[in-house]
Amino acid sequence: MPRIANSVLVAASAALVLAGCGSGDQATASGAVAGDVTVFAAASLTETFTRLGEGFEAAHPGTRVRFNFGGSSALAQQLDQGAPADVFASAAPANMKQVTDTRTITEAPRTFARNRLAIAVPKGNPGRIAGLADFADTGRKIALCAEQVPCGAASKKVFELAGVTPAPDTLEQDVKAVLTKVSLGEVDGALVYRTDVEAAGDEVESVEFTESAQAVNDYPIAPLAKARNLVAAKAFVDFVLSGEGRAVLSAAGFDSP
Repeated sequence: MPRIANSVLVAASAALVLAGCGSGDQATASGAVAGDVTVFAAASLTETFTRLGEGFEAAHPGTRVRFNFGGSSALAQQLDQGAPADVFASAAPANMKQVTDTRTITEAPRTFARNRLAIAVPKGNPGRIAGLADFADTGRKIALCAEQVPCGAASKKVFELAGVTPAPDTLEQDVKAVLTKVSLGEVDGALVYRTDVEAAGDEVESVEFTESAQAVNDYPIAPLAKARNLVAAKAFVDFVLSGEGRAVLSAAGFDSP
């Protein structure tokens, strides 16, 4: 089963873990896909990539997928600082470009999915959030992603389109942290990806708004130049882009590129 690494620990510990791996953690000399593959992926991909990791392992016996999920900007920074990984999947081209500009990737990124925002509210909508205008109400508790992460940049764009100046009570570093605030009832409303609302099940409800169609995020993916298992890295990217991968993404609410 794929294992999800803590984003705080991975940069410090992954080097030791990978350094201790033997030849069994690499692709075989014949080019067969084998061994470990470490994937840095946007937090909004947690559920779908976990499923894809399971599918990849089933398709390639002897492989193991290790995930580090977090805000795309934080992941890009970790990679630029030398954190060991084989694949990067970002929630926005800007964060992938940050890695591309430092020549951290080995080939051109490919867009594998698109996502759009939705208003998330606790079950029953106790704060009676009806639309983006309610995010300017200082009497309501609001959570947003920080602007440097993709969901925050998209949120800024939709607020500008709607002519709304939000009054957030908290700014979080990734979309899952925002969603947690909603599911725990700590805020009246938040902006997250619609895929995150779907993944939360009955814990939260969504409120659609028209401006979301004008702030769609493209999700690029690429193998990394310093991948310790480049064969498996490229195979994982191909798997995400395959028909099976697209089916999993579509079922989770992602749009096709």
